[in-house]
Amino acid sequence: MFEKLLGKNSQEKSSDEDLEIVQRISKMHLTDMRAYLKGSMAGINPCENGLSAVMDNLINIDEDSLKRYIEIDDTDIKKRKGFEVVLLVAKSKKITVEVAEKIQKFIELYEDVILKFDTQNKQIYASRLNDALNLALTNINTMTELNNKMNILKN
Repeated sequence: MFEKLLGKNSQEKSSDEDLEIVQRISKMHLTDMRAYLKGSMAGINPCENGLSAVMDNLINIDEDSLKRYIEIDDTDIKKRKGFEVVLLVAKSKKITVEVAEKIQKFIELYEDVILKFDTQNKQIYASRLNDALNLALTNINTMTELNNKMNILKN
């Protein structure tokens, strides 16, 4: 019952379609990730595994160069696009607990980048990201309550 909300598949193997989406996402740039999350990319629709793959791209550190996806000296546009991608993930109706944890890890990992960007550009991404995380958790709780009610009605 809670496998879907917790980000766990009832089957150990992901479907071939989800695997293909995850592989495509691993090669995407921020603009492509944004188009995927908005559902405007032809042929693929956002799914739980896709959201997780997007967040993995953003929070994983490159083993060769030991760099994050977004560095403090990157352009403002790249930083803004990265933050907007995380906001889109948080607003998605397909979000799971696993993805919400990755959003929280993103906020912790990029705290220095977010604060510097906010002060230099007079933005409020720190509070927007925290609000988006709270919204994601609220959506997860709502979906859990709805699933519980549906299960009660089935029985």
